[in-house]
Amino acid sequence: MNKLDLQGRVAVVTGGARGIGLAVARRMIQSGASVSIWDADPAKTEESRAALAADGSVSAQVLDLADELAVAEATAKTLATHGKVDILVNNAGITGGNMPVAEIPPAQWRRVVEVNLTAPFLVSQALVPHLVANGWGRVVNVASVAGKEGNPNAAHYSASKAGLIGLTKSLAKELATKNVLVNCVTPAAAKTDIFNQMTEAHIAFMLSKIPMGRFVEVEEIAGMICWLASPDCSFSTGAVFDISGGRATY
Repeated sequence: MNKLDLQGRVAVVTGGARGIGLAVARRMIQSGASVSIWDADPAKTEESRAALAADGSVSAQVLDLADELAVAEATAKTLATHGKVDILVNNAGITGGNMPVAEIPPAQWRRVVEVNLTAPFLVSQALVPHLVANGWGRVVNVASVAGKEGNPNAAHYSASKAGLIGLTKSLAKELATKNVLVNCVTPAAAKTDIFNQMTEAHIAFMLSKIPMGRFVEVEEIAGMICWLASPDCSFSTGAVFDISGGRATY
């Protein structure tokens, strides 16, 4: 594993208690960053915070990321603990299950969009001004190859991730002269707890679409995200970085 230069940086990783977010938090801490994991699961958040603390500086906030007041409170607490924020990784997401458009309950559609798109908007709105004030910052949004191509029986998930790609591009252009770079990654499926929200048929469909014939590892996604969050990424903004094993090549 290449060690990135994140010494002295402070990162917020949403959905940092498990899966991709936990792998990102671990890689960042090992590269010298302090990390605050923001997650909705109290028990898992504390478990992950304690495990990460063995390697470096870590704090945690338990909240509903789609709750504007909760995001404001978590922002204040994180700044009080760490003094600043340099990096934001909007990783938290849900699938909402698998079903045709005609069968998606409107409440379920709204919740998927709230968690996968509205939450990154709210967290970015709260934290990006602090990155701008620092004169340096990185935002990395975790979208999905489904946001590029659309997955059948997952319109709510696909639409929310397509929206996140659009948010990435717009915010990047707003901040292009502020030394705050905004990019997103579009992974193929990784074997995380999110698989528990999918049918076996949908999991098999996703695997069949990957030319490399395997699911991506969370550590592979974390490696790309952490590079995008580092000073080595200096002239890419508003970009979509594919990590789909050849499924999408654009």
